[in-house]
Amino acid sequence: MQVVKNTLGRIWAVWALSTFVISFLIILGPSLLTGIFPDPKGQDYFIKIAREWIRIWLFIIGCKLIVKGKEHFRKGETFIITCNHNSFMDPPLSSPFILGPNKTIAKSTFTKVPFFGWYYKRGGVMVNRKSDESRRKSYEDMKRVLKKGMHMCIYPEGTRNRTDNPLKPFYNGAFKLSAETGHAILPAVLFNTKKVLPPGKFLYGWPGKMEIHFLPPVSPNGLSPEELKEHVFNTMRDYYQQQDR
Repeated sequence: MQVVKNTLGRIWAVWALSTFVISFLIILGPSLLTGIFPDPKGQDYFIKIAREWIRIWLFIIGCKLIVKGKEHFRKGETFIITCNHNSFMDPPLSSPFILGPNKTIAKSTFTKVPFFGWYYKRGGVMVNRKSDESRRKSYEDMKRVLKKGMHMCIYPEGTRNRTDNPLKPFYNGAFKLSAETGHAILPAVLFNTKKVLPPGKFLYGWPGKMEIHFLPPVSPNGLSPEELKEHVFNTMRDYYQQQDR
């Protein structure tokens, strides 16, 4: 039975990857054309196209997405969104379904991928973590994103969580950024992406229901970056443990 499931899982993964690439090539042109509009309007158009693309793609591959906590986004307020990171499925869900224009901190190595690199640069703030200069530049770029009225999406775990723990320890960047700019942290917890696209399994996946829950914002006022990090970590971990199924 396990052999059958593994075979079906690989067939599904090939289908998911193929339809992702084909649909991506269809929306690439319109997505890049949003760059002719100044931000945040241009980025707002970019995110709306991405949202419709991913909705259609999820339907094609037999996956369902439930989004909760939209009411925590307040008109005229810009947030730093912190997401947990379990799977390659996380970025296609998080950024498109954040309400309003946003950008994501992302590895600069992906910009070398043909065609996708153009899209990647349009939607994110690039960083080479091995370069101190690149990290400093990306930090200033994130400040500019917030100043333009766009949300900044960050995965504070840094890389995918391959452990059995709900979360990996957080890095400091998101919380230092919040403390320095005064923008509140809006935690986001993703569920079941690891079940749909498990890390460590090459070309294997399984359709299922995924969820993204946006939690109440956390103000940096009165908190040091370290205290803010600890508070957000505990909030996300406790919520994940309460809701995980």
